[in-house]
Amino acid sequence: MQRVLTSVTLLGLLVATAAAFAITEHLKLIKSPVYGARVSKFLAPTCHCGTSKASIRIRLRHNDRVRLSIVNAGNHTVAIIAKAAQVPKRRPRTFFWDGRTEAGTLAPDGAYRPEIHLADARRTILFPLVDRIFLDTKKPTVPSATTAHDVLFGGSGRTVKIRYTLSEQANAVVYLGRRRVIRGRPTREHAAVKWAGTLDGRPLRPGTYVLSVGALDLAGNQTPPSDRKDVTIVVRYIDLARRRLSVRAGARFTVRVETRASRYTWRLGRQHGAGHGKLLRLRAPTRRGTYHLVVAEHGHAASAVVKVRRK
Repeated sequence: MQRVLTSVTLLGLLVATAAAFAITEHLKLIKSPVYGARVSKFLAPTCHCGTSKASIRIRLRHNDRVRLSIVNAGNHTVAIIAKAAQVPKRRPRTFFWDGRTEAGTLAPDGAYRPEIHLADARRTILFPLVDRIFLDTKKPTVPSATTAHDVLFGGSGRTVKIRYTLSEQANAVVYLGRRRVIRGRPTREHAAVKWAGTLDGRPLRPGTYVLSVGALDLAGNQTPPSDRKDVTIVVRYIDLARRRLSVRAGARFTVRVETRASRYTWRLGRQHGAGHGKLLRLRAPTRRGTYHLVVAEHGHAASAVVKVRRK
């Protein structure tokens, strides 16, 4: 008798399992009444930018009246952005959430999900985790920004590295005055960008420039101008280590040339020629007097005063 009961019990469990499996598979074949949903990933209500509102686009397989709500991580309703919106079948309808609660206050930073109730279909559907909206009002900060070298000898392929530390994963953004000169890729908190001494793709004139480093986070929040970190970079193309020299008439002397150019030209009195490398070797004029040495590369020049005295 015991064996019969055990066999019946096992048979019942097998039948129940098979039925549950069949029901599950049948439900998988039933298409959801909501399809083609597109939900904004980030929301920055205070950024005054393209992510200041989150968009929720849906399509329905049948005409219906919908209530669209925003729920928090605890599945509690935070805001209702549509109460009885008529949505025709197969036509996309987009709703927007500005990050505010039903009380009109900003919702706390965190992750939220849309929830839709279909009045005619009598169904409530909570959007999946992949459709979470991350609300972020915190502006990124730049604790530090430094340069590996404060002098940039500009030219094709020449850059200076700006190292920075950010408060969160974000794009580093570098400004020259009010003009943006660099927008880096999204990086970790510690990284670097390179500046080529250009503005709008054009080389800047030799001089001293103050760049300010800010950040743009994934939600669209930006570092306020007053909180950016400044770095000072001197742009040069060619320079001479000494600006005044005193040499004997007809004597040989050398001048250290600071440049990244492979070749440059020079002129001293009636003499002229081409040079390369860090040391320019010259012979002083045979007549006493004051001469100007001009060294140039690609339209940029540096000069020094050469005083020639008696032998």
